[in-house]
Amino acid sequence: MDKIRSSYEHTIYASYIGYITQAIVNNFAPLLFLTFVSDYNLSLDKITLITTINFAVQLLVDLIATKVVDRIGYRKCVVTAHICAALGLIGMAVFPAILGNAYAGILTAVVFYAIGGGIIEVLISPIVEACPTTKKEAAMSLLHSFYCWGHVGVVIVSTVFFHVFGIENWKLMACIWAIVPLFNVLYFSFVPIYHISEGHEKMPLRTLLRQKVFWLLMIVMVCAGASEQAMSQWASAFAESALQVSKTVGDLAGPCTFAVFMGMARALYGKYSDKIPLKQMMIGSAVLCIVCYLVAALAPTPMLGLLGCAVCGFSVGIFWPGTFSIAAWNLPSGGTAMYALMALAGDVGCGSGPTVVGMVANANNGDLKTGIILAIIFPILILIGIPMLRGRE
Repeated sequence: MDKIRSSYEHTIYASYIGYITQAIVNNFAPLLFLTFVSDYNLSLDKITLITTINFAVQLLVDLIATKVVDRIGYRKCVVTAHICAALGLIGMAVFPAILGNAYAGILTAVVFYAIGGGIIEVLISPIVEACPTTKKEAAMSLLHSFYCWGHVGVVIVSTVFFHVFGIENWKLMACIWAIVPLFNVLYFSFVPIYHISEGHEKMPLRTLLRQKVFWLLMIVMVCAGASEQAMSQWASAFAESALQVSKTVGDLAGPCTFAVFMGMARALYGKYSDKIPLKQMMIGSAVLCIVCYLVAALAPTPMLGLLGCAVCGFSVGIFWPGTFSIAAWNLPSGGTAMYALMALAGDVGCGSGPTVVGMVANANNGDLKTGIILAIIFPILILIGIPMLRGRE
């Protein structure tokens, strides 16, 4: 126990589990959407609102965090986040019966785990950035890879569970997943936590908002989220079209493959960051992302398009954690507010990327390829923006 209280390695391990928790709360419920339709007789517009509320609450938490986290303290906030995540997951199983209204119960659970996911997104990166370790960018990249592994794990483990025990036992699976954040409640209660502003005079929010480099970072962050999700959201459709398989198999071949490649990029950079400068890695990744978008949209065969979609996961892997690291170089006194606002920008990108693809496709008689081609603007903006930022070459 004394080692846990004194070793920053345990802080980093707890942070890894934090991102796995975020992957669980973001990716478990979508696996149950059709089950909710059949079990609770919900319409598709109500199902869509589940995702919308999750996204909206996390955005709201990002905004609130800029003001309250420093006052309350990192430890109390991150422990509360995991309690909320666990309550939300357990609530999915029990709230519909307790409240007597299945839909109200599900939405209440979503609000709980969205609060948890939003706080985790804001706090985990600065907690790791503040740890007194070397190779900060490597630590940040490896940290964010655990969201990818969590995503893959949620889909595979849940799919296997449903296949073996039946989809009717999904409530048990929800409670099993809640064990992860509950464990991390205890873990984060003991690990040492170093504040991101220590060693620098904290920059007031008003001053931060006047920094031109901050707004450039925000643009890059929006594009990072958009580049990732504009392709990720359509990965399943590519897989089903290419392989002519069921949606379950399509989810494994599409979104899972995308997430695996994205996790590989983050883990590999975490290992070899001392040999590859971060800015060069991000510029190269932006070029590869553009190529992957073109291949996915213009490939003469569905299988080649699926390959472009999968490799795109590798190309976008470094965008999000890399932008956080570059922000730390450019604005070391930005503090929690900077990380919270950047998380907000990333979430805006995650929502706007797929929306752009869908709206353009809808305007062109449902042609997804047209929407994906237009979405190339996001990695192009990253390619333009990264060289304009200061950082280790």
